[in-house]
Amino acid sequence: MFPNHRPRRLRRTAALRRMVGETVLAPHQLVLPVFVKEGATEPVPIASMPGMVQHTRDSLRKAAVEAVAAGVGGIMVFGVPQTRDAVGSGGVDPDGILNVALRDLRAELGDDTVLMSDLCLDEFTDHGHCGVLDADGQVDNDATLAVYADMARAQADAGAHLVGPSGMMDGQVGVVREALDAAGHIDTGILAYSAKFASAFFGPFREAVESQLRGDRKTYQQDPGNVREALREVHLDLQEGADLVMVKPALAYLDVIRAVHEVSDVPVAAYQVSGEYAMVEAAAANGWLERERTIMETLTAIRRAGAEVILTYWATEAAGLLRRG
Repeated sequence: MFPNHRPRRLRRTAALRRMVGETVLAPHQLVLPVFVKEGATEPVPIASMPGMVQHTRDSLRKAAVEAVAAGVGGIMVFGVPQTRDAVGSGGVDPDGILNVALRDLRAELGDDTVLMSDLCLDEFTDHGHCGVLDADGQVDNDATLAVYADMARAQADAGAHLVGPSGMMDGQVGVVREALDAAGHIDTGILAYSAKFASAFFGPFREAVESQLRGDRKTYQQDPGNVREALREVHLDLQEGADLVMVKPALAYLDVIRAVHEVSDVPVAAYQVSGEYAMVEAAAANGWLERERTIMETLTAIRRAGAEVILTYWATEAAGLLRRG
């Protein structure tokens, strides 16, 4: 034993551990994803996501105010419409639930938080896919981009600071950027879902948005084994004008987050998705894991991998834990 080589000296007290900590997680780096259900008169619990609900417009405002008071950096809004059609027209409609909710939150919070909107058709289509289908039942990339352009304008008009194209259509960032600029929304940013994988961890989310999907999205979401492909997608989105790039899911793709962080010249986000939330909550409910410690350890891992922004359903709770130390 060499007496001068004792790394444990710096672990002896909480103050020492804080002083030399290599990874800092702060409330402002967290974003709360929320669901708002058209026509709901009271919040509707999501069975596969204990503690999460489909909000009413009023309960959404209250949850957003609470999150901002806790120090959360942003809110990502998903709409759950009462009716759907083949082209997802509810996503474009200024009076559709997502755009109405965005106006509610912008009026309530102004610029006190970063208001983000999911720019995708899967919640609004009667087939559950992220785009318009062609005659053969396949997603038509270019027809979908035309709808995304309309959605981007509608969401920016409604008050979104950042729009989040998440459908993994080729060229989506460029088309959205052109549409926003042409409509005078040059200051509305784009959070690009650049590396979104065809993951099993999305299951509870589909309950949350009442998805109509039959089958899968493997023809447009990425194969879970491909890292180089993820980096190619990131480079394309950066060339097209993305203001942030995101990896989704997070925990199973920490290596991808790290790889993206090393090449991106814009902030990197990661989405801790519904399945990640559900499995921790289930294990904690059975007494198999210490809930709060596990929550914070997972968020720290995502931050350590290189994510500067983390979308997590625990955002408000985690922000409170961080502020209490």
